[in-house]
Amino acid sequence: MTLPGDWIEHRREDGECVGWMVPDGGRFRPRDILGRPVGGPVDWLEAEEALEERGLAFLAGRHVLRLPDGRERPVRISQAGPEGVEVVADEFGAASAVGAGAETFRLPFPAPEELILDGE
Repeated sequence: MTLPGDWIEHRREDGECVGWMVPDGGRFRPRDILGRPVGGPVDWLEAEEALEERGLAFLAGRHVLRLPDGRERPVRISQAGPEGVEVVADEFGAASAVGAGAETFRLPFPAPEELILDGE
């Protein structure tokens, strides 16, 4: 996906992109690195705070991918950005094992509802 022209990238102090702010009238809707809403509409500073609070740490946890046949697979996010989201099957922590050959799934950006984040 090509990001819409009105999405404004937000980087934290170390330069890492943590998401985007999407103008909405005189306010902004923050979107995380998966392209998902993080609240809003809010003012600029509140949008920045929401993105920085969300951060990137949530990407490291285990998540669930609901497959078209209704099955759910535990996964970990291996890549995320406007080019798409890639997740790796993580049964029994296998995704973290070097050379495990785990199954990967390429998802569109913004991440679809079928990717269920840990704790949601």
